[in-house]
Amino acid sequence: MKKTITKLILVFFLMVIYAYTLSIENIPDNLVIFEGENIAMKTLLGINIKLDSKTMETVSSTNNNTISPKSGKATLEVSLFDNISLKDVNVDILPRTKVIPVGSIAGVKLYTSGVLVVGMSEIEGIDNKKYKPYENTGIKEGDTITQIDDIPISSTQELMTTVNQAKGKAVKVQYIQSEQTKECSIEPVQTSGNQYKLGLWVRDSAAGVGTVSFYEPSTKTFGALGHGITDIDTEELINIASGEFVTTRVLNITKGESGLPGKIQGTVENQKNIGKIYKNSKFGIYGIVDNLASLNIDTSKEMEVALRDEIQLGKASILCGLDNQKVEEYEIQIEKIYKENNYDNKSMQIKVTDERLLEKTGGIIQGMSGSPIIQNGKFVGSVTHVLVNNPQEGYAVFGDIMLKQSKEIN
Repeated sequence: MKKTITKLILVFFLMVIYAYTLSIENIPDNLVIFEGENIAMKTLLGINIKLDSKTMETVSSTNNNTISPKSGKATLEVSLFDNISLKDVNVDILPRTKVIPVGSIAGVKLYTSGVLVVGMSEIEGIDNKKYKPYENTGIKEGDTITQIDDIPISSTQELMTTVNQAKGKAVKVQYIQSEQTKECSIEPVQTSGNQYKLGLWVRDSAAGVGTVSFYEPSTKTFGALGHGITDIDTEELINIASGEFVTTRVLNITKGESGLPGKIQGTVENQKNIGKIYKNSKFGIYGIVDNLASLNIDTSKEMEVALRDEIQLGKASILCGLDNQKVEEYEIQIEKIYKENNYDNKSMQIKVTDERLLEKTGGIIQGMSGSPIIQNGKFVGSVTHVLVNNPQEGYAVFGDIMLKQSKEIN
């Protein structure tokens, strides 16, 4: 009996240690926040967060550490019962920033850093036998090939040329898997067409349409989509080398229905350049505007980015350019706000209430991602997702998250 109790106590003790370890790991090493922004970090009993900067204020409790920064930089000291130092968090406080909400539909062209592996298949060799040259090499779908025999690879054509030049000799393949650089050796198979192949299907570019969320005049940066662009086959975020943002012409709008998401179809051919894309993240795509006139915006309509404590449940509006080059404002409701969410782009739950928009689209459809949300004269966020079973409802990402992402490309 005593042994059983001892084991239970030991298991409980280990579970407590594990819970505290996870809680500490979830506290970031670096934070970027705006002046006046309150950051509430949930912690377990005994984990305290204090500030060593006189320029900031703090209100602390055992289960919730709320930080209200004033200006500059600071370091947060994370400790256990104020006695055992656990880690430091570097805090960078940005000044309040004004942006111009846009709402225009635009075209996206992305070019990968290396080539993305999107599939694998058997190769029929010159001897009519089936081969899998990639087998047991460790490479898999979603990986990015960056070099063949130490030669940089930036396109599908470069990969094919380099592999064929090896004339069947094993090639050294450098690739990125889960942000780690790895290497393997693959022996290409000669086909009846006298080509040498690895059995890998690869892609070096992607294109689509989405909505421009905001333009930030002081840095000439833009943010769009509110979510990242993933490969259609691997569903992995595309690791880009470069990209272009161009105007688009809307060709067709398919209304959304329960279980059937609608979409905006547009063309990016023969359109005007807007700017260059430098970042594809899970919170959207970001870049620099080269041709401001192509956005067709009123530069006098700057507004502040709302802090999370300023966002309220209830009425708001979105901007969306469903009719070519004509951006209109439509009513929505903010139904839920997840103030402490910094991990994905489902910061708010929203519902389309404007009958004009419901008549055109049925609610939120593909291509509307990035539509800016305005409330009380401030930019509060952008549309990101639709609820498939109810196209009137969906999710949005906080504006402060998007703006912080855009700051990282300057």
